[in-house]
Amino acid sequence: MKNKLTLAVMTVLLAVGLSSAVAHADTVTFTLTNPTQSISGQAGGTLTYEVTASAPGSNGAAVNLNGEVFTAGAPLTLDPSDFFANAPFFLNPGDSAIFDLFTVTVPAGTLVGNYSGSFSVVGGATSDDVTDVLSTVNFVAVVTPEPGSFLLLGTGLAGVLTTLKRKRLCN
Repeated sequence: MKNKLTLAVMTVLLAVGLSSAVAHADTVTFTLTNPTQSISGQAGGTLTYEVTASAPGSNGAAVNLNGEVFTAGAPLTLDPSDFFANAPFFLNPGDSAIFDLFTVTVPAGTLVGNYSGSFSVVGGATSDDVTDVLSTVNFVAVVTPEPGSFLLLGTGLAGVLTTLKRKRLCN
């Protein structure tokens, strides 16, 4: 009876130990070189985001980079073709790569402000795995007025101040 109980406990511990090893997924870390970028309020402006992708040396095998999922604050559009053109198909344990990840386009008439979004890379142990999110990066596109607007505003304020000074001197 004691041997059967010991055998049962050992079987359960072995099953739990092996299942946790199988459930552990290898990872890839993505870090944007410049996650916050600014663009002047010109029509058709674009921002390109560069990333460093790293696979820890503790990974058990190569990790495939199979696809992407992204969001971008309206009215911006995100073009992921840089990922498909530049990213390696997989990263071996300890490997890293630097490449352009995506491009954001700011259309004409976009209001001044901050627009955020995210970009997730999916993949896994096989080239068919497109459901596991390996890493997500967040980005911000800052739309600022073009310098000509600041010059126009400054000239207008200088004119108002000059007019007020002249009125005070005359009175």
